[in-house]
Amino acid sequence: MVATSSSVGSGAAGAATFVGSNSRKYNYFEPRGKRATHYEDVTVDVQPDPERYLIQDWIIEFEGGKAGGAYQKDYTAALSSNWHAFRAPDQEWERTHYQRQSKIVTMVQNVISNARKAGAPAAFDKTWCRVLQAHLGAWKHAEFGLGTSLMQAQRYGYTQMINNATLTNSSYKLRLAQDITLYLAEIGMDIDGWDDDLGKKSWLEDPVWQPTREAIEAIMGSEDYLEQYFAINIIFEPLVGELIRSGFFMQVAAANNDFITPPVISAAEADYERNLANAIDLMFLLVNDEKHADHNRKLFQSWIAKHGQLAEKAVQNLQPIWSQPHSKPVAFEDVRAVSHERIDQILGELGLSR
Repeated sequence: MVATSSSVGSGAAGAATFVGSNSRKYNYFEPRGKRATHYEDVTVDVQPDPERYLIQDWIIEFEGGKAGGAYQKDYTAALSSNWHAFRAPDQEWERTHYQRQSKIVTMVQNVISNARKAGAPAAFDKTWCRVLQAHLGAWKHAEFGLGTSLMQAQRYGYTQMINNATLTNSSYKLRLAQDITLYLAEIGMDIDGWDDDLGKKSWLEDPVWQPTREAIEAIMGSEDYLEQYFAINIIFEPLVGELIRSGFFMQVAAANNDFITPPVISAAEADYERNLANAIDLMFLLVNDEKHADHNRKLFQSWIAKHGQLAEKAVQNLQPIWSQPHSKPVAFEDVRAVSHERIDQILGELGLSR
């Protein structure tokens, strides 16, 4: 799917001959199935690539950037024989993403509104109220940090398909941070002595949260966009994200008379399933690349060692949170065992290991 040698010599639009040049459907790429899906039509090759169609080289360059164009393959240490082979399993693009986000926000708002009308926050266990202020209030900063990292990472992806998957991932994390912020602010109006600033203080000062901050800041500090994407979805999320969301808040809340927090948080677990499927598909292509499989496996193992160690340290320091509620329906070690099984399963699909 590159320009034929006979076509090289003119940079004019339409001068090059491509696969499908004579098609009235203007389908210049090879679809994954028999026919291109709507997702493929609006995503594949939206971001131009001189190796495929632009014989006049990149049409844009950023001032002060590297020579050779706006997008460079060396923005990641991973190598690929064909970056354009990736197709996100969730097939999410602009319209479908906004539609899904809108439905989630509406659901969360309805849950909070109906619960407040029924006076549900007043029934929360008092100790649990402080747990929400301090620790759910701290966790929103973690989600915001991950979303910010992914927002930065998507700028450097070599294809639109990779950028779309990374950007929708970022959008989900930032929406959850907003969901938690609004949720805590609203139920705080119904609970005496509520402190909206306790979450931020815990995030910045509580020793329980400092290793989590370190792990997230290490991800944010990486200059390799694919390392950021990999570290978040393959390492941090199964070890830390699911542990605190479903392993703590979603399981412990109801036992402390809180039936609102689980549905507010639940959308994030569905978000992660989609993001994980996308990440596994991309990494699977890279660890099975016909030319660069060995290089990519070694690279990914180095990322696992680096970010896995930070994530494990974060998890260990979060343990005291499980002892704080009055009612403790789940044990930390049981939840941690589930997270270890989860990440081993994920890495196993890629032929990798901790």
